[in-house]
Amino acid sequence: MFDLILGVLEEGFAYAIMALGVYITYKILDFPDLSVDGTFPLGGVVSVVLIIAGVSPVLTLLISFLAGALAGTFTGLIHVKLRVRDLFSGIIMMTALYSINLRIAGSPNVPIFSKETIFENSFLEKFISDKFKPYITVTILLIILLIMKLILDFYLNTKSGYLLRAVGDNSTLVTSLAIDKGKVKIIGLALANGLVALAGAIYCQKSGYFEISMGTGTMTIGLASVIIGTNLFRKASFIKSTSAVIIGSLLYKLCVSIAISFGLENSDLRLITAILFLGILVVSNDRKRKVKSNA
Repeated sequence: MFDLILGVLEEGFAYAIMALGVYITYKILDFPDLSVDGTFPLGGVVSVVLIIAGVSPVLTLLISFLAGALAGTFTGLIHVKLRVRDLFSGIIMMTALYSINLRIAGSPNVPIFSKETIFENSFLEKFISDKFKPYITVTILLIILLIMKLILDFYLNTKSGYLLRAVGDNSTLVTSLAIDKGKVKIIGLALANGLVALAGAIYCQKSGYFEISMGTGTMTIGLASVIIGTNLFRKASFIKSTSAVIIGSLLYKLCVSIAISFGLENSDLRLITAILFLGILVVSNDRKRKVKSNA
């Protein structure tokens, strides 16, 4: 049971960072950004390749974030400047990133088991006691997650953050204020995909390898986390949306872990994800119908 809880926390915290990025596109911008399926492995491959080249694992996280932000910017430019529909913009970028990620990696699978990462390095070996070593990974993940959450909360309370929310809620209002809503969308997509790429970099360092198909289903996992969290705490005004998304990620991973513990194979993970996501959407739609019928 202890190992199950620890595993859920590790996976949940890692994917929660990605879910925060999906929260920006799905809930704030109302933008179905499928490019996250490409930016998640993009962050991973950038981090892995740089670590092999001798770059500090911590520095690779920042570079991975910037790489994801750049990819998100291109998604925004395709949508805003070339006037391509939001869904197609994400699909185009996701498709292009598959080849780009493979070109950067040089092969479909790149291991870094013998390299130092943010979770395994000489500093931790020297200063962390053996008793605390089982908790190093989850502690580091929690620290990074809290930092990202606080930064995002701060940004959303700035003028730029309010404009980002306004674009998703009422883009006409933003235009009436003589503000380029397209530019605001591009900033939002850059920030969202930066967070997704950061999550990919962290996940690869935690796993010890990069795999080209690791981004498949990222959008679905992120959406499931966002929908679970925001629907569960819809009436709890004292809980911030970003906190709800993090809790949603943990609950999602808990459901997956419980399903696997009942005998399902790891190869069934995509099927489990699809079934869970379908159930979440059905329950969510039922609640919306009840609210409308009672109104």
